[in-house]
Amino acid sequence: MRMDTSDETLAREAAGGDAAAFSALVTRHYDRLFRLCFRLTGVRTEAEDLCQDICAALPAKVRAFRGEARFTTWLWRVAVNAANDRRRRAATRARTADGWGDVEDARRAEAAEAAAAMDWLARAMRALPDELRDTVALVMDEMTHAEAGEILGVSEGTVSWRMSEVKKRLRAMKEAVDG
Repeated sequence: MRMDTSDETLAREAAGGDAAAFSALVTRHYDRLFRLCFRLTGVRTEAEDLCQDICAALPAKVRAFRGEARFTTWLWRVAVNAANDRRRRAATRARTADGWGDVEDARRAEAAEAAAAMDWLARAMRALPDELRDTVALVMDEMTHAEAGEILGVSEGTVSWRMSEVKKRLRAMKEAVDG
């Protein structure tokens, strides 16, 4: 029965306290949500933490789902916002650290681990500015430019420009490596 039920119906039921509907939504979208979190963070452990944080907050957040957009559009926006919040918190922690203290040491160790573990595309995506990375992460998830624009709060044309910019930067990065 739950497999045939639309995301929007499940979301409304979950907002009303239906645990089975909530479970069905999480089960249906967890893998795609994790992939998006990985593309947003570039580090598997951070993606796992981010995805778990989103899922833990989802029971309260789903009550705010108004059904004005598809559930997945709304969920991806929640994920992008959570990633941006995590980045801001990390930047704040880094600024409050004295010099190159423990936070910087941890950041460098994590960056070295990620560079060794990830393929070229993941490293290249991590080098992109946040707005370009967020855009390409959504479009790589088989989302149209219009849908990505709705999630990011920008026009479809801006998403198209960002994707063109991503392609240009990736080509330049590839040429620099091959050069």
